[in-house]
Amino acid sequence: MSDKAALRALPSVDRVLGAAEAAPLVARFGRAEVTAAVRAALAEARAAGTLPDAGAIAATAGAQLAARDRSNLRPLFNLTGTVLHTNLGRALLAEEAVEAAAAAMRDAVALEFDLATGRRGERDDHLRELLRELTGAEDATLVNNNAAAVLIALNTLGMGREAIVSRGELIEIGGAFRIPDIMAQAGVRLVEVGTTNRTHPRDYRGAIRPETALIVKVHPSNYRIEGFTAEVSGAELSAIAREAGVPVMNDLGSGTLVDLSRWGLAKEQTVHEAVAEGADIVTFSGDKLLGGPQAGFIVGRRDLIAAINRNPMKRALRVDKIRIAALEATLKLYRDPDRLAERLPALRLLSRKGPEIEAQAQRLLPLVAQHLPPGIDVEVCACRSQIGSGALPVDTLPSAGLRLTAPRGRDLEALAAALRELPRPVIGHVRDGALVLDLRCLIDEAGFLESLSALPGVHGLA
Repeated sequence: MSDKAALRALPSVDRVLGAAEAAPLVARFGRAEVTAAVRAALAEARAAGTLPDAGAIAATAGAQLAARDRSNLRPLFNLTGTVLHTNLGRALLAEEAVEAAAAAMRDAVALEFDLATGRRGERDDHLRELLRELTGAEDATLVNNNAAAVLIALNTLGMGREAIVSRGELIEIGGAFRIPDIMAQAGVRLVEVGTTNRTHPRDYRGAIRPETALIVKVHPSNYRIEGFTAEVSGAELSAIAREAGVPVMNDLGSGTLVDLSRWGLAKEQTVHEAVAEGADIVTFSGDKLLGGPQAGFIVGRRDLIAAINRNPMKRALRVDKIRIAALEATLKLYRDPDRLAERLPALRLLSRKGPEIEAQAQRLLPLVAQHLPPGIDVEVCACRSQIGSGALPVDTLPSAGLRLTAPRGRDLEALAAALRELPRPVIGHVRDGALVLDLRCLIDEAGFLESLSALPGVHGLA
């Protein structure tokens, strides 16, 4: 048979679409999408000079459609050793929050509707009383993340005037978010006081003048300055501000509603403590130590919160019904601190003890070894987990994991890539010539082993 005759023997598009293998594809992706994929598969076969039958063409088209349809935003195993990993979605939500969000997605809800009066309501009202109860603040509002909370608070309280900040608190966090830049965008003129390592009360007092709109205290988030240092406490700062008749804004960054030392973690100032020591406005995140979905909370003086809510930016930065439902469910968990670690995944993972994780690593070692390609060695190792997302940056948690090594460095990269390609990807971190899988965040052992069972032989490792 000539080449042209052979190519003419390729099945037609209609014949492929009529094959049994095509029917489930049409049901899943639609006839138009499958037709286009079949034409592409036929063109590839024609270019390669091959003669697959109708079923094989349908299978090729199905594989291409499935690959294109697969979302990169899919569940994975976070074995990086960073619990609140910004690039992996930060805090896992409590089941109560997941259920509340799902319910809000399925049905109409009274988002801005007062069921008692039948009139229009305010979406922030669903969380206002909860936030007041948990923080001790006069009033509260929220926006879509803490960067937005800082931006709208600065813009509302200081636009066209000056804000005083210690040089030791002019932070930059992920995504090149810098306090000087956000102040400029908010229309506030930055006045720096003190030095990088030492700022005193006299520095703030000396900088206050008629153009001063507020004093800002910023949590260092992702670093600590140690050694010959001095800083002004929130209580001292509040006293200085009251003397001058200007408000104090305390940006706690991650923010926590409970004393974390109760679970063996480092002490971090709570929102309630920041409010109690006199801050007029406190801003903090919802998706970090708090353990909820992404949000930025603003609590404080009633008159200042009212002014922030009148800012035209508030509508652009507001939170939708899904997140409000999840946030409400998350905040309610804090009413029962005795069971908080059981019900809040972020706190549960952070409070896991090293011996428990080491026992898990010993248990998984032989099972994981069975699924690894030839040439890969695995052993139990000690780890130091990070909290992540700028929370308690210099504090680490004793953990344990599995240390994977390969004969050649490039083989290790190939293994890491293969783990990322699994149906449910496994993400570790390369350290000291090994791929380390920190098990602190591994709860679903069965799912982890099932995903590893799909690991193919990696080229070059045999």
